[in-house]
This record gives sequence, C-alpha cells and structure tokens, in this order.
Amino acid sequence: MIKDQYDLVIVGGGPGGSMAALHAAKNGISVCLLEKTRDIGYPVRCGEAMGETAIGQFFKPKNTWIAARIKKCRIIAPNGTELNIPFKKEKGYVLNRRIFDYDLSLMASEAGAEIYTKSYVKSIEKKNDTYNLNFDYLGQPKMIKSRIIIGADGVDSRVGRWAGIKTQVKMKDMESCIQYSVGNVDIDKNQMDMYVGRIHAPGGYLWVFPKGDGFANIGIGVSGKYSKEKSAKRYLDEFIEKKYSAATIHTTMCGGVPCAKPLSRPIADSLMLVGDAAHFVNPLTGGGIAGAMKSGMFAGKIASEAIKADDTTERFLQKYINLCNKDFASRHNKIYRVKETIQKFTDDEMNHIADKVTQIPADKITLGKVFTTAVLKKPSMIIDVMRMFAGF
Repeated sequence: MIKDQYDLVIVGGGPGGSMAALHAAKNGISVCLLEKTRDIGYPVRCGEAMGETAIGQFFKPKNTWIAARIKKCRIIAPNGTELNIPFKKEKGYVLNRRIFDYDLSLMASEAGAEIYTKSYVKSIEKKNDTYNLNFDYLGQPKMIKSRIIIGADGVDSRVGRWAGIKTQVKMKDMESCIQYSVGNVDIDKNQMDMYVGRIHAPGGYLWVFPKGDGFANIGIGVSGKYSKEKSAKRYLDEFIEKKYSAATIHTTMCGGVPCAKPLSRPIADSLMLVGDAAHFVNPLTGGGIAGAMKSGMFAGKIASEAIKADDTTERFLQKYINLCNKDFASRHNKIYRVKETIQKFTDDEMNHIADKVTQIPADKITLGKVFTTAVLKKPSMIIDVMRMFAGF
C-alpha cells in the first residue's frame, strides 16, 4: 500500500529512475517510484544501443538483456562511400529495453523501493522542507509527502518546470526522432549502420541497429533547425522504401531528444533531475542510457546522504552536480563542441572526409580516427575528439 510520506519520491521509471531508487533504497532510506505508464520498460523510446564498457560499469549484462552484439560499425557518406570500422577493444550491444528496464526496476524493489505504475503525477507543491505530490493512481487521486524528489520524467520534465528549473532546449539542439522496429530485413547481425549527411538526416543521422533474426531498429534524428523543411518521418519512410522495401513495421516510436549541453544546475532545494530531464544525453549520438543510469545512481546516493544529514538544501545537493561533472557531464560539453562543428559540414565536405578516411589502412581505422579526420580544419577540436573517445 502507498504510504503517506517517504524520504524520496522518484517520478519516472526508466533506467535513471530505477537506478536512483536502487541506490537510495540500498542506503537505507524510504523510496517510492511513480511511473505513469502501465509497464516499466514500455514503450521503448530509443535505439537501444549501449557500449559494453558503459553497461559493464554498473552490472555484468544478462544474456536476456542483449538482442545483438555489435562488433563493427559502417558509416555511409552522402555519396554512398562506406567506412567499415571494426570495434577492436570496445564492443556494443543492442538491448532488449523492455527486459532491461524491467529488471532494473526489480533490482530496485528487491533493495526496498516501492514501485507503482499507472501513477500520473499532476503537480508538486513545496511546504517548508517537504514536497506534496498530487497524482492519480489507477485513476484515483492521491497525495503523498516526500523530503526529496528526483525527476526522471524525460526531456519534457514537468518536475523540473514545476521546481522553476529552466529546462528549455533550443530548437537547433532538439532532434526530432522517429524509429521503426522492423522485421524481414537482411542485415549483418553484428554490424550497426549509420547514414550521415543532409541528404540522409540533416543535423543528425540515420541508424540501422540489428536485433537478430531479421529484426532491427531503424530510426532517424533530424535537428529541429531542419525538421520544418522535411519531417523526420518522411526521411525515414523514403529510406525504408529505397533500402528495405520488404520490411514489415511492428512498432513506431517518436519523440524529441535533447542533443544539447547538460543543464548546469539540474537541482533545487530538495529536488534533482536525472537523465534526459537534466539533458544528460550524448550530444553527438543522442545516446542517453548510460547518462541516465549514472546520474540516477549519483542522485540516489546523494539523496540518502541528504536525508541522513537532515539537509536537503540546494547547497547540499551540489554534491550531485560535482559527481556528474567529474564523471561525464564535463565531457558532454566537449562533445557538444564537436557536434556543433560536424553539423556545419555540407554533404560535399562529408564526402571529402569519407574519401580521406578510405585512405587509412583497413587495420588502422578506428572511430577516433574518423572523427579526428573530420575536424582537421579545426585543430582546437582534435583534443576534444581524443578526450571524447578516451572516455568511451
């Protein structure tokens, strides 16, 4: 049964919310997680790709989490030039997010967190050092109190807005994304494809991520700067018709991805934002699972420390920002600079870069060398690129 008060209430049951619940509960405070949908892990709202090292810093991955093991990447330039890049050290996974997210929530509940789905939070109100949360649970109005709130409610974070945090994303940094989960496609089960250039996806890229047995996630992200000219759906539909005309579409997902700088202050008194809500997304790739999990873990730990210290002020919660900056947020700011440079390339410049990369011996080519070649005209960017890949 839902109690009247908790030390911590988390809004949102994705990887960020579940990690926050897991680590806060492990540290001995009372935790309630509210998820608006019927099922944790559904609907899936991303390409589901994650690096082996990224997931390994949290858990040894279960086989049931992994739909495909990625050993190589193919980048396709606007003129069709293909750059085939083997992953020599780092391997990648395409996850089964429904299973992965659900298992994370189970871990949190086993640690002592209470999880309630079909819980739509309608408002929060600060009363001295406590928040009142008004929400509908299974269609019935409820109110609970909490010493701290963690907003894990995505890019359109209402929790952040209610707390007065400026979460707006500039149009040029918001990618319009749509993805089809498709069947009946003949692709390499160990290779991810990325199509770049304005002909394919202006200001973003188009991806083909295998999920085994003729199944794949095929999606696209288009910068808001260009999406008025031609919709992301139209770009994707034209691609599917041209490359995979026999594909059967099983699910469709769409939404916005904030490929912006991380929020500098995703906190307020008694409140923290994690994951997409804090813009903790890789600005270049749009990948947000690792950032959500890491920020959720940090927020859960700091929430428990704040409760035990009886200090939930913004000043105390600065510890959360410090952890994020030291681990990944500062690197995301550097990646943003690289993204800004690459987005300005014309298709002709993209083709020229691809031609340069094809001159690199096959056994020497890496993703790092591809991006270093891309920014050769801006020497100041090369250090950022090297740091970017050193951290992956």
